[in-house]
Amino acid sequence: MDALIVVFVTGLISMFIAMAKKPALVLATAVTGLSVAIGLMVCQWSHPYTLVKYEGLLFDHNAIKYSVLAMSFALLVIVGGYSHFKKEAEHTGEYISLLLFSTVGALCMTAFTDMFMFFLGLEILSIPIYVMAGSKKRDVLSTEASLKYFFTGSFATGVLLFGMAWVYGATGSFKLAEIQAAISLGTAQGALLNVGILMMMASFLFKVGAAPFHFWSPDVYGGSPNIVTGFMAAVVKLAGLFAFWKLFTIAFADANAVWGGALAGIIILTVLVGNLSALRQTKFKRLLAYSSIANAGYALLAIINQDSQSQQNLFIYLVGYGFAIIALIVVSLVLDNESDDIEAYKGIGRKNPFIGFVLVLATLSVAGVPPLAGFFGKYMVFSSAFAMYPILVIIAIITSGIGIYYYLRFIMTAMSSEETENLQTLKPSVLHYIVLAVCVVGLLAGGYISL
Repeated sequence: MDALIVVFVTGLISMFIAMAKKPALVLATAVTGLSVAIGLMVCQWSHPYTLVKYEGLLFDHNAIKYSVLAMSFALLVIVGGYSHFKKEAEHTGEYISLLLFSTVGALCMTAFTDMFMFFLGLEILSIPIYVMAGSKKRDVLSTEASLKYFFTGSFATGVLLFGMAWVYGATGSFKLAEIQAAISLGTAQGALLNVGILMMMASFLFKVGAAPFHFWSPDVYGGSPNIVTGFMAAVVKLAGLFAFWKLFTIAFADANAVWGGALAGIIILTVLVGNLSALRQTKFKRLLAYSSIANAGYALLAIINQDSQSQQNLFIYLVGYGFAIIALIVVSLVLDNESDDIEAYKGIGRKNPFIGFVLVLATLSVAGVPPLAGFFGKYMVFSSAFAMYPILVIIAIITSGIGIYYYLRFIMTAMSSEETENLQTLKPSVLHYIVLAVCVVGLLAGGYISL
């Protein structure tokens, strides 16, 4: 709870500092605040004591792990995106503070113990991103992304609230432990509960970008500023998937017969739609969007499986995916290509070998190639789920093979001996190099994390 307050206060301070029009000072404030928050959270792992407590939030070991990861990703996104933010010095504070406020929502979604706190966390996470998606004011695609994300997000929130109301009507409580007890004892059952669970699941599937609730992803990812796309893919997806896991493996665990079959069908549809649609993409961020859809399907295997290792498997998976996506987004910021064409990446690896190395490493990690973190994440999720859901895992492996094709095609483009005129603007800053170096360490060592 202390770390959450530190991040929130840091966001407020960053907003006020913005009036001084000193981007470097805003960046220093954000980095300091997030670093202190991460330190407090790490200390809480072995010394579970906080100055401020609230019964709606419980930062146990699972919540601490995901919170530290979310804040680390947010820190990398903010530092890596500084070159983008400082182009508008008068708005740097607002942009960074909005990302910090969204991170506060992510922390709430990792530690909630009741539906009320979960809903607050979800809205705190989402509303700043609605704004940030449209921050490229002169770009009609950015405006479209913001409006589409807002309207579809608002609709999904309405479905979520309706589902929560039905679950409350069936169980008489908003608290996860009491909902779990009511379902386990059989005092809550019937259509009222079942419909509520399915409606909440539909809302979650929207938030994580799973098919057929994925329709917003390509346009929102493609129209948003690159750094916002990175934040959505890393932090927002992490918070949504862990909250999904927490709610459906704790509160609704004994109602698996209600939602398990539906989720299995969703997983098959998601991995097929994501990978097959990615095959014909020519824009970088739209490729990331469909890749994100496919990876959401793989991550959902850890949720449907519900064994003792599912939480750890999901964590390792998100470590590999998050570092890879942030690295690719920072590479796109270095390239600074407005058209976002994949062809613009032609020759980037030969123009700057380190940038090319990071791009190849990150792409191979998303593809699930050993010995990178992305491979370990997929292996742990797939191997754990195989005993209960062999058909799902086989389909996931086959579609992963399809995914390798378009990932390798992207790598071949980047490492091509041909160069384009766009590469004349390739000027990575020291901050870009720092973030990319951290991502390389995460991709190489992330699969060996065992907490």
